[in-house]
Amino acid sequence: MSNLETILSRDGYLLAIEIRLFWFVALVYGICLILYLIHLITKKAGPGRLGTNILWLAVITHAGLLILRTFEGQRAPFQTLYESLSWFAWSASVTYLYVEKRWKDIFLPGILVTALSMGACLYALLARSPAVEPLSPPLQSYWFEWHVALAFLSYAVFVSSCSIEIVYLVIKPSVKKGLKLEYGLNTGNLETFHRQSFRLALFGFPLLTFGIFSGAAWANDAWGRYWGWDPKETWSLITWTVFAIYLHSMSIPKWNRLPASIFNILGFICMLMTFIGVNWLARLLGIPSLHLYAM
Repeated sequence: MSNLETILSRDGYLLAIEIRLFWFVALVYGICLILYLIHLITKKAGPGRLGTNILWLAVITHAGLLILRTFEGQRAPFQTLYESLSWFAWSASVTYLYVEKRWKDIFLPGILVTALSMGACLYALLARSPAVEPLSPPLQSYWFEWHVALAFLSYAVFVSSCSIEIVYLVIKPSVKKGLKLEYGLNTGNLETFHRQSFRLALFGFPLLTFGIFSGAAWANDAWGRYWGWDPKETWSLITWTVFAIYLHSMSIPKWNRLPASIFNILGFICMLMTFIGVNWLARLLGIPSLHLYAM
């Protein structure tokens, strides 16, 4: 067997292992989602606590999967959309687990996080090519890793922030009425719990800002211009603007309740549009975009 055949055989074997691991990770995210939903239905802390424990298994296994992908490609594992979806799922779940350590028996935010993580994994597995491709010329820049790492870290933080916001809006009326829902939330800790949503967005906003600036520097290296109103660039600016409005609204007494919550959720929707929706929209409408190489 020639050296080329040996390399191809090794790469094929590693890719087969990776795909099996990826399916396992997606399955574990799904199990966690089911347990969190059982916690929602039964109002018992046990299924939620078990879901969190199993989620640790998912993120640890997923970390190993990302390391394997890095070894296969000899580069950061987020060049293609297949890789980006995997990275997004892992970073969102890791961030949520870190944040959840601050609470006691509050597991409802895990529903949105695990649903997104499982959905991202399944979309990657069922609709994207797992082939390990060489780094394309536009990505061969010092700014590549910085831009993607900062952007996805901000995305992960916004996922946790939005999940807390949604839980707060749903649970608040019942807590205010004094109903015992057994979700770990009560009149004593509800507002403290909700404050974490603002703090996360406050942390994620400068990350998103630096992500946009590093993306502009990367665009100048790759295409000779910092900004070109490309669809993804435009939506990143829209996302930045919505979260800027949210942060400002939290300092305005008439806006820092429901209006601010709406802006937080809207910012999350815009973030998803920036990450994945704009690619579909550009292809559907035939809008030219330099970022469609990630598809």
